Amino acid sequence: MERYRIILSGSGGQGVITAAIILAEAALLHEGLNAVQSQSYGPEARGGASRSDVIIADAEILFPKVINPNIGVCLTQEAYDKYSGLIRPGGFLLTDSHYVTQDERAHARQIGLDMHGAVMEQIGKPIVFNICMLGALVCFLKVVRPESIMKVLETRIPAGFLDLNRKALNLGITMAEDYAAATGSVV
Repeated sequence: MERYRIILSGSGGQGVITAAIILAEAALLHEGLNAVQSQSYGPEARGGASRSDVIIADAEILFPKVINPNIGVCLTQEAYDKYSGLIRPGGFLLTDSHYVTQDERAHARQIGLDMHGAVMEQIGKPIVFNICMLGALVCFLKVVRPESIMKVLETRIPAGFLDLNRKALNLGITMAEDYAAATGSVV
């Protein structure tokens, strides 16, 4: 298995840290993989570009910070401008096309999906934008199953919000599947 060195970035309040924690827990608890998650707090935590790192591997992980990331997610233009250039050549970068205009700074395979627009149109609650992103990411990467993400969500959020999160996760998966089918591509 390839070592997944992932940077999730966006604006403080978009839930990128929560999404990173959910992803790492799903890999560790339900996929039998090793995973670590770290984040940086600072002025970015309240509105600026925020970042959380996840490493997923089937071997021992010796250092918890992502160095030379091969996967990135940028949910805002500020996050894209700050972090997209860190993704190693040949890596994978998922962006939200509602907020991010891609350019050539990242020498990675870039995919833009209007996840925010789809969440607002089909669910109407921006609070699950991060879960929609996780659905798309796990569909593209195929390292953590959607069922594993749902198992973690069942332990982390109130039962009354599970259906909303399930819809958001499935929406992200559907968007990724539709993109792959339309372009004939896989990650």
